[in-house]
Amino acid sequence: MGLQAVRDVSLDLLGPDGVSDSGADLRSYSCDGLTGWRETPGLVVLPRTTRQVATIVSACARNGVPFVARGSGTGLSGGALPDAGGVLIVTARMRQIVSLSPEDRTAVVEPGVTNAAISAAAAPHGLYYAPDPSSQIVCSIGGNVAENSGGAHCLKYGFTTNHVLGMEVVLPDGTVTWLGGESWEAPGYDLRGVFIGSEGTLGIATKVAVRLLPIPESVSTLVADFPSPAAAGEAVTSIVAAGIVPAAVEMLDHLAIQACEAATNAGFTLTAGAALIVELDGPAADCEASFDLVRQHCTEAGATGIRVAADAVDRATIWRGRKAAFAAAGRLSPSYFVQDGVIPRTALGTVLERIAALAAEEGLRVANVFHAGDGNLHPLVLYDPAVEGQHGKADRLATRIVEICVQEGGSITGEHGVGVDKACSMPKMFTPDDLAAMRRVRDAFDPAGIANPGKVFPTPRLCGDRPGPYTPHPAEVAGLAERM
Repeated sequence: MGLQAVRDVSLDLLGPDGVSDSGADLRSYSCDGLTGWRETPGLVVLPRTTRQVATIVSACARNGVPFVARGSGTGLSGGALPDAGGVLIVTARMRQIVSLSPEDRTAVVEPGVTNAAISAAAAPHGLYYAPDPSSQIVCSIGGNVAENSGGAHCLKYGFTTNHVLGMEVVLPDGTVTWLGGESWEAPGYDLRGVFIGSEGTLGIATKVAVRLLPIPESVSTLVADFPSPAAAGEAVTSIVAAGIVPAAVEMLDHLAIQACEAATNAGFTLTAGAALIVELDGPAADCEASFDLVRQHCTEAGATGIRVAADAVDRATIWRGRKAAFAAAGRLSPSYFVQDGVIPRTALGTVLERIAALAAEEGLRVANVFHAGDGNLHPLVLYDPAVEGQHGKADRLATRIVEICVQEGGSITGEHGVGVDKACSMPKMFTPDDLAAMRRVRDAFDPAGIANPGKVFPTPRLCGDRPGPYTPHPAEVAGLAERM
């Protein structure tokens, strides 16, 4: 009865075009970018305004119905995995840039606005939005806030939390309020900071105030080839130790190079053991001097070749190659897990060796793509779901990789979030008292526990009953039956 009551409210509010409750429509929302975890929601709603979101959340609260917020669905930790008996609130239709102030270098946008669209709107004013996830042309700012997304340029510019001034949010009881604001400083408790990265467990952002930066005067980019990731890692360490802060330092291993080059023809050297992309930006004089030093450090670390981007078009080609890595991995394997661990830069060689050993133990391949500058690894664990037992091996290997990161002094996630994927690894990083303190914060916002339940914190269901991928029945394959 509870879900039916929410459905009735939603139909009155949004009309049939804004509500989906049929089997086929619901299944299209059964997962986010982590396709190994699937759940069919009880109801999908597509609001266009804050008032509509608040009305639907209020109905959920009155009827004890769980809800999950979803933007573009590009998340990679199962953070937008629906609740089987709950409501999926999709904010993709909330795509207005509410205001943009070049004088204040700020903008206010709705949660469905894509990351790249903010920079496109600011560009005529000589401004841009700095965080740049690889999925930035499709990922939405609401999801960026939920996961505290980063991107290739986070080494110099930081993550979403460093560029969001405040949010209008709908709390789990339907209350609408602002956390932070449109100014660069706000007094009192930093509830803005608490909300960013909370993965939808504290409410739904319906407007986001972001800060904009001037487009850099000069940008210089190179690709350095190395015989191995370890040698490339030595270059990264020496560059940073020299006091140089590049805008971005990205690394691809041999397997990742093969996939990216086949997909994009970006000009990567297919014989290289690793490729290091280094980009500097800022005042032209500073950029030129530091760039010469970067080339020197790469050469001293054993670079076998250095390619300098000739112009903006060449630079865009290089970045297109790097940012295609996750999609290009499909050329290597029918399926894969994308992991997201963080390690100290100096542990890079050790961790990559341990990953290779674990992969050999499981009989699987791992392609490595990562933000080398800040030690944020994105190992792609490749597997074939048609081969019996490989999904389980890949899942186990992916989990062991992030736990290695913790053992080496790092974290289980850098920018993809915990979601359902890494919830069971939380006790590897946090004590019971740590987790209890986090739960008290969550309970303060959502005492009924209806906002994105089953995420972030380990539960017996998650840790004792990890589901595998859905396997269609032969009758379904033959078109004689339909999955409900």
